[in-house]
Amino acid sequence: MEFGTTQFITPITPWEKIGNGTGQKEIKSGDEVELFSDVFRDVVNQVYTTQADVENKQYLLATGQLDNVHTLPIAEAKAALSVDILIGLRNKALDAYNELMKINV
Repeated sequence: MEFGTTQFITPITPWEKIGNGTGQKEIKSGDEVELFSDVFRDVVNQVYTTQADVENKQYLLATGQLDNVHTLPIAEAKAALSVDILIGLRNKALDAYNELMKINV
């Protein structure tokens, strides 16, 4: 169903892949730390990006410049999901750290 030339559904752009995408990588000393920090950096940047998009759409809506009003709730859902992913990643990292602290050397 199409209404003129206006596209009512905006496609969601996928997040970038973590690592090389194949799941297999030769790991050298120090690469684990870089990969771990890259994952955290990418997730935090995704949170900043989605939150900035929400704030921009809210401004446009408040000033009457937002053409597709349905894009605001979609942007809010994406921002909430990215924060949930960051919180889950943080919780898993803390759980792993606590498990490492329990190991007797």
